Amino acid sequence: MVKRAVGATTSALTGISGSGERDRMNSWRILHLFLKVEEIYYPLLAAAAVPVNLVTIVILSRGKCGLSKCVTCYLVAMAAADLLVVILDLILRHIPIVYEEQFYPLLWGIPVCNIHAVLLYAATDCSVWFTITFTFDRFIAICCQKLKSKYCTENTAAVVLGTVTVLSCLKNIIWYFIFTGRYWLLNEPWFCQPKIGVYDSRFWGIIEFLHHILTPGFPFVVILLLNTLTVRHIFVSSRARRRLRAHSSLESRKDPEMESRRKSIILLLSISANFILLWAVIMVYSIWRRMDRLNYRSVKLPHFVQELGFMLQLLSCCTNTAIYAVTQTQFREQLKNMLKYPFTPIFKRSVS
Repeated sequence: MVKRAVGATTSALTGISGSGERDRMNSWRILHLFLKVEEIYYPLLAAAAVPVNLVTIVILSRGKCGLSKCVTCYLVAMAAADLLVVILDLILRHIPIVYEEQFYPLLWGIPVCNIHAVLLYAATDCSVWFTITFTFDRFIAICCQKLKSKYCTENTAAVVLGTVTVLSCLKNIIWYFIFTGRYWLLNEPWFCQPKIGVYDSRFWGIIEFLHHILTPGFPFVVILLLNTLTVRHIFVSSRARRRLRAHSSLESRKDPEMESRRKSIILLLSISANFILLWAVIMVYSIWRRMDRLNYRSVKLPHFVQELGFMLQLLSCCTNTAIYAVTQTQFREQLKNMLKYPFTPIFKRSVS
C-alpha cells in the first residue's frame, strides 16, 4: 500500500504543481480519502456484482420476462460480459492493487499480466460494444419496420455478438506484445509493466489514444446518435397515432403498440444513460492523461479523478440488474420468485 500511495501522491502533486500549496494539500487529502474508501468499496462491490450478474443471466436465460428472444440474447450477453469484467478487472486487478502488501508476493511470482491484460481489455470491449449492438437492434426494431423481421432475430443477435467478441479479442492481442508478464500493481490505466522503450514511444501513444477512442469514446457518440433518432421517431409516430385514434372508436382504449414502444424506450434509455454517466469520468481522464503526456496541458485534472472514474466504471458492471428490476415487471417477479425459492420448503412445513 505504501508503494501505491507514494506513486499516486507523486502523480497527483505533479499534475497540479502550479495550483499552490493549499490546492496540493487538498488534492492529497481527497486522494487519500479515495484510497481508504476503495479498501471497503471494492470488496463490497465484488461481493454484490458476482451474484447479481449470475442471477440476471439465470433469470433472462429462462425466457420468462416477456422479452423477445433477440432482446434476451443481447441482455444475457451484456450480463455475461459484465461478470467477466468484474472477475478480471475488479477482483483480479483493483482489489490486489488496494491490498498490495498481501497480493504482491503472489502476483510477482506469476508472470501472466500480459495475458491478463488481453483478456481484461477484450472483456471490457465486449461489455461496451454489446451495449452498442443492443442499442442498434432497438433502433432497427423501432425506426426501421421493413428491416425488423430480418435483423431483429435471435440468429442475427448471435452472429453480431459472436463477431463483436472475435473482433474484441483480435484488437487486444497487441497488449500481449506491448506489456511484460509482470504486474505493476500501481493504480494506473496500464497495470502491467510495459516493455523497455514502449512507454514513451510514439507508437505507444497512438495505440493508447486509439484504445480510448474506440472504447468508450466512439460508442458514446453512436449511442447518443441512435437514441436521439429513436426518441425522435417515437415522438413523431406517437403524435400521428394519437391523431388517427382520436377519430376512431379506439380513442379511449389503451394502445398496446405504443405501450410496448414506451417500455422499450425506457429500457433502452436507462441502459444507455447508465453507461454514459458511469463511463464518462474515466474516459475524460484517460484522454486527458494521454494529451498531457503529449504536452497539451490546457486543463489540470487531479489524480483522484482517475480513482473516481475507476469506481464508477466498475459500478456500471452491476447496475443493469437494478435497471431491469425497475423497468421490467416480469423480471421483477422472476427475481422475487428466485429469492423466495430457498425458503419455500420452510414455508410449506410451517403451513402444514
